[in-house]
Amino acid sequence: QVQLVESGGGSVQAGGSLRLSCAASGYSYSGNCMAWFRQAPGQEREGVAAICTPGGGTVYNDSVKGRFTISQDNAKNTVYLQMNDLKPEDTAMYYCAAPKYRSDWSPLSPRRYTYWGQGTQVTVSS
Repeated sequence: QVQLVESGGGSVQAGGSLRLSCAASGYSYSGNCMAWFRQAPGQEREGVAAICTPGGGTVYNDSVKGRFTISQDNAKNTVYLQMNDLKPEDTAMYYCAAPKYRSDWSPLSPRRYTYWGQGTQVTVSS
């Protein structure tokens, strides 16, 4: 059974930092991508960042480029999202996602992903 468990969310002031973690069990993402998404109330879920293997190539939403960094620890089967210079518009529930199959969908499209974590809340105050 695949499980994705996020942690690391919280409340920070604008300009602050948080690091989210996504621990995957029952799943190996070798040869595919894993991603972080976020969803604010009343808005659609949007892709934030993805990391793809082999090679560790990364993809970012334009709104977070230069501020967020996605990384992975293969030994721990964990994907991280380092978020710096947080802004109030980053406030959302953040989800980790993993695919079951390879596909041609963009790494930042929710259509690519099968498995989702329960989410971790990030709140940024001005």
